[in-house]
Amino acid sequence: MPTLTMPTRDYGLMLQMKEDVTDLNDGIQLEYPAFDNILVAARQMVRELAFDICEMPVTTYICAKAHKKPFTAIPVFITRNFHHAAIFCAESSGIREPKDMEDRTVGVNRGYTVTTGVWARGVLQNEYGVDLDKVRWKPTDDEHVAEFKLPPCADYGFKGRNMVDLFDSGEIDAAVGAFGAVPAGVKPLIPDAVEAGFASYRKTGIYPVNHTIVVRDDLLEEYPQLAADLFYALTESKGAYYGNLDRSAAQSEEDALTVQLEMGIAGDPFPYGIEPNRKAVEMLAQMAVDQHITPRKYAIEELFAEGTLDLEG
Repeated sequence: MPTLTMPTRDYGLMLQMKEDVTDLNDGIQLEYPAFDNILVAARQMVRELAFDICEMPVTTYICAKAHKKPFTAIPVFITRNFHHAAIFCAESSGIREPKDMEDRTVGVNRGYTVTTGVWARGVLQNEYGVDLDKVRWKPTDDEHVAEFKLPPCADYGFKGRNMVDLFDSGEIDAAVGAFGAVPAGVKPLIPDAVEAGFASYRKTGIYPVNHTIVVRDDLLEEYPQLAADLFYALTESKGAYYGNLDRSAAQSEEDALTVQLEMGIAGDPFPYGIEPNRKAVEMLAQMAVDQHITPRKYAIEELFAEGTLDLEG
């Protein structure tokens, strides 16, 4: 009876799967290695193929695909949000609108290929006309995909540095990414960023995706039902969380975000399957090209496992 490893964060979406016995075809059972930081697991998956199944940021996955890493995603997205709020500027920088970021030095929290940063740069390019190649991007860490090479508009000169210190020293004018409390003298660039994200969704239908689940290709070949089994199990676990969500009581940060997203998009905040996420995935695949992360745009059918292409949940 095979037991497969599957590290993920302990999201409400995942609780039923983790707490109850999940019976899959072929007698497969799942175990969930614990990580304080799930990005450590994702990095180990990319670099060492350390697990059988793993949570992974979507841009990391697309980048890994470009470097022929032997795993494939299933179309479930267990974290998501809008990223208009992930763009900051120093009040003293003179940046008053997004186009002012051109010819400036802009920090990137963690790696250049971090999904939040990719979406934030996409907002700057697609909604505000920023020429991303005219910005000097300064990531503070390297990439999960070790083979990735930065484009000419970026460098690792600030690798290992703290974003708050970079703002305090004046070495950066702005930043993208999620880096905790906003330091004094730094402000969000886009006013009323939460509503700006929802307004963008109402205009475009694009609801950003952040993390997915990947499965080793050799296991998908050995167990042809595995991808669909995981999809159904994840859908059932999501339903248990979402169906019992108390929208009136004091909420955890996760629950509060779920309710905010539900209200903002007027629907299921975690739709699974390709069709309800097609616009978002296609946009992210295009941004990966625009931002020099992949040499070409990957088609939906290349990114997700056979047996899941028509599933929704």
